[in-house]
Amino acid sequence: MDNVFIYDHPLIQHKISLLRDKKTTTKEFRELVCEVSMLMAYEVTRDLPLEEIEVETPIAFARTKVLAGKKLALVPILRAGLGMVDGMLKLLPMAKVGHIGLYRDPRTLEPVEYYCKLPPDAAERDMIVLDPMLATGGSASAAVAFLKKRGISSIKFMCLIAAPEGIARLHRDHPDVPIYCAAQDERLNDHAYIVPGLGDAGDRLFGTR
Repeated sequence: MDNVFIYDHPLIQHKISLLRDKKTTTKEFRELVCEVSMLMAYEVTRDLPLEEIEVETPIAFARTKVLAGKKLALVPILRAGLGMVDGMLKLLPMAKVGHIGLYRDPRTLEPVEYYCKLPPDAAERDMIVLDPMLATGGSASAAVAFLKKRGISSIKFMCLIAAPEGIARLHRDHPDVPIYCAAQDERLNDHAYIVPGLGDAGDRLFGTR
């Protein structure tokens, strides 16, 4: 499928295996989410533009390249997406951070936005939406739609684990949004949990049930 990138790096796959293990502690889980997010940031930023500058080394002058001042923003979907922010910021300390919160209306089953705080210049930035799990794709698709309504046109979506159903939904609703995930799993179960997955990412990050 176009615009969908599944990571196969050995370090990422090793850490995803540790994340899946139900014996992994909350502390370890947080650290692993941070580490995997940092490793994924390398690929999700591959297309950042560069510009050539001249610097003076201890030996001579050198023509070299730096980032061309592209503005970035990270937008975690509350609450589990928060666990991915620190890892991304380790490589992208210049990025601004927004937040978006969604809940599912029990009557209509449609996602409802209850919180959204973005940088003032959000429409000028490349947005990376963060959520550890891409299950049904409903929340991810709604978050992207809410951002587009605010005039944001450059959006990427990044997750740790994705179900085929979630990838298909997000790709169908927003074919212009690239999807980056560390692993694609088999399916969703009857409760919309990813199988084999890693359980509820939010509960495991924050020690709740």
